[in-house]
Amino acid sequence: MTGPSESFATDPFGTQHWPVEVRLKKAEKRLEIEFDDGRKFSLPAEFLRVESPSAEVQGHNPSQKQTVSGRRHVGIMGLEPVGNYALRIQFDDMHDSGIFSWKYLYQLGEHQDELWAEYLAELEKRGLKRDPR
Repeated sequence: MTGPSESFATDPFGTQHWPVEVRLKKAEKRLEIEFDDGRKFSLPAEFLRVESPSAEVQGHNPSQKQTVSGRRHVGIMGLEPVGNYALRIQFDDMHDSGIFSWKYLYQLGEHQDELWAEYLAELEKRGLKRDPR
């Protein structure tokens, strides 16, 4: 067993669960991912787009996070591996600057329901819609 500093040295992104299968379901507009602990997540493109880890969406600190609206119909054009630690997702609205680490994808899957509820509440609070204008 390695200590925290040892595991950080071998994986600076803090990956604890590694994907064993990643499937892009273009027609269904979703990414399906299964991890080595048996957890499986089916993540809609819209959810991934509005939770993109890019600076454009997340800002440079939590207070700068943007509420992205109008992405109900967004799809995924492709996936690009980034090293052995992440995916770059290419959305059909041309957003492709987010690097989705395995750790981040796992967290999105674990907290999908609460994150989605927060997103919908934020849209309502700001008078924004999921549908494009």
